[in-house]
Amino acid sequence: MSAASAVVVAVGLVSACGSDETTDAGRVAGEFADAVERQDAQAASTFTSSPALAAEALAATLAGMDARSVSTVVDKPVEYSDGTASFTMKTTWQWQDDSTYATSTSGMVRKLSSGWKVQWDPSLLFQGMPSGARLQRIRTDARPAPSIDSRSGKTFMQMEPVNEINFDPSAAGKKVDAAIAALAASIKPIAPLVTAKVIAGQVDKANGQPITAVTLRDPDMKVLASDPERITGVTVHRTGRLVMNDRRLESPLEVGLTNYWNAIRDATAGWQVQLAAPGQRPRRLAGEQGPPGKDVATSIDQNQQLILGDSVVDVAQPAAMMIFDAQTGGVLAMAQNDAASAAKIEPALSYATGSVLRPVFDAVDRAVPGARDDTRAAHDVLHHYGLGVRFVAPGVSVPRDPTPTVSTARFSPDSFTASMLNMGALGVALARADAGRRESVAPYVINGATTKVDNGELGALTPAVSRDILGQMATIARKGDASDITNAPGLRALVGTNGPKGPGWFVGIQGGKVIVVYCDGDKSGTAALQVAQKYFRVSTR
Repeated sequence: MSAASAVVVAVGLVSACGSDETTDAGRVAGEFADAVERQDAQAASTFTSSPALAAEALAATLAGMDARSVSTVVDKPVEYSDGTASFTMKTTWQWQDDSTYATSTSGMVRKLSSGWKVQWDPSLLFQGMPSGARLQRIRTDARPAPSIDSRSGKTFMQMEPVNEINFDPSAAGKKVDAAIAALAASIKPIAPLVTAKVIAGQVDKANGQPITAVTLRDPDMKVLASDPERITGVTVHRTGRLVMNDRRLESPLEVGLTNYWNAIRDATAGWQVQLAAPGQRPRRLAGEQGPPGKDVATSIDQNQQLILGDSVVDVAQPAAMMIFDAQTGGVLAMAQNDAASAAKIEPALSYATGSVLRPVFDAVDRAVPGARDDTRAAHDVLHHYGLGVRFVAPGVSVPRDPTPTVSTARFSPDSFTASMLNMGALGVALARADAGRRESVAPYVINGATTKVDNGELGALTPAVSRDILGQMATIARKGDASDITNAPGLRALVGTNGPKGPGWFVGIQGGKVIVVYCDGDKSGTAALQVAQKYFRVSTR
């Protein structure tokens, strides 16, 4: 008898959920599809002839697809007199971005001693899927990746292949110490500071989880003392990363710039559904890809960045330094020493200012009647000069603590705090006033990206206040605390500390630039002057 003549149930379209199959075969097929729709691999496998194999394959595809939702539609099975039935199933995968992918598959239901079961076959997930394969959805990025460019148009940061040297202590077993020592010896020629002690510290901090000991560029791999992958527990993961084009450079701005770059990559990212089978390259089944993002133009001056890196290394306490274009407010460079990095000094975090801003408060006090009585007008003047407000500049690391930058309890430098961005904005406002400009501007690093200003507004500069502060700054540079600084013709400066333990500040205007130095700890005022002097000395070489 032919299969066609043995049909006892006609075909009809139903959804997996709430299906009204009237036969046992139809019920089982519907329950299987319903469990797939719920993304419950274990439950779906129980309706198949091979639960263990089905659970493994279903779990692999469900994890690989990582869908927001799955919907299934089955045809009522066509049941035959030999104890079998056939059905088709349409599965639609949907993700957070509303993209979808659908498959149409066919399967069999058989009556076994344990009852009706879906005959397990990977083709239930994708027609022709081989054993051990899975469906997966991956993110795709447009090529070429955008670069981050300096103010001159040269590449400042770019995506390059890198090698993550990973260590898994659990894989090393009882030979963890020996493996760490061998890894440190392997990478010593290129990363001598990543010692066995440093790696062991990373392992302890990770509570036994795998760690990345160091990330190296391709040329670095050629000078290693040995192949690290021969060490028990060590693997090398090749990936891509945004890195400095000039290997001599490093900057705290890398964090903010990388975040901005990642946002561009996220906005232009595409997707691809693949069939991944053992021993074969993944096969593209569907997907979409947008155009590559534009290169990111910034205000950064690579030469200034190099100079700043040399300027902050000679002091022991935390030291950070920023340079701004005195007319546009663009950040030309930022650098910090290892101590500042460990202390997590950030450009938008607020720190006590102490005596460094006394000339500013004195000038406002003289220009604004009743300033000592905490008039709103006095604080508005400070805001116009970039003090007391909070800057959120795209491409600059956002502060960890959103604490307001100033307390308005009284009009006094003793209770005032400011970030390096605030100090830079002050210097730029004064330089602009000296050039005849009437308005202050917010600092920025990415051309065309708007800096958000909170807790107040920038605005018109008061001529009398500007002249007063600039005059005091000239006196400080000529015969005050900054008078020992050389190689800085025309310098005007603010210098001060917040007591013996600091912090210490230097804010200078010179040669079309605003220089801000922040130092922490004992004798931080002297350290700030030392950093500033090193900058002017290196700048004139």
